[in-house]
Amino acid sequence: MFKKSLLSLAIATTALTLVACNNAETVDPVEPEVTTEEVVVEPMAEADPMVEADPMATQSIAEIAAGNENLTILTAALQAAGLDTMMMDAGTYTVFAPTDDAFAPVLEKLGVTKEELLANTDLLKKVLPYHVVPMVVMAADIPYGTDVATVNGATINISDANVITDASGGTANITGTDIMATNGVVHTIDAVLMPE
Repeated sequence: MFKKSLLSLAIATTALTLVACNNAETVDPVEPEVTTEEVVVEPMAEADPMVEADPMATQSIAEIAAGNENLTILTAALQAAGLDTMMMDAGTYTVFAPTDDAFAPVLEKLGVTKEELLANTDLLKKVLPYHVVPMVVMAADIPYGTDVATVNGATINISDANVITDASGGTANITGTDIMATNGVVHTIDAVLMPE
């Protein structure tokens, strides 16, 4: 009987041990999950800097105009109005330069000769600065459909077809672009822009 009690006790102890093992949660060791994610650091966006004049250029805007056989009237007009020195000074300008052919309709419309036009310095001082934007605007950066302020304070508007509309409703086609100078850039046009 003692053997039976001992056997019963041994079975009960084993059963209890097995039950205790079954009720305990077993946790297998888990290695931490390592994730590698590529982090790309973008440089901070900066405002577009104003385009500077071409450091490789060797002539000022006035010198380029004076050396161009199609800009003789513009050169004479700048000199007559005393604006040629401004176009030689350091700075950053965009000049929409009317060719000699562009002046013919103006002379006809005003009923004056070239000499009479060049003698009218008040008109020249009003009209010529209207062809100058006080920053460098390359052909690829023209802000199409936006009013662009000129040096004389009035604005021009340029379409995506490279047609400039002036304050008087007249238009001029941009015929040549990106002639780089030490103090800016020249684009040639086929009409004289009128501020009023």
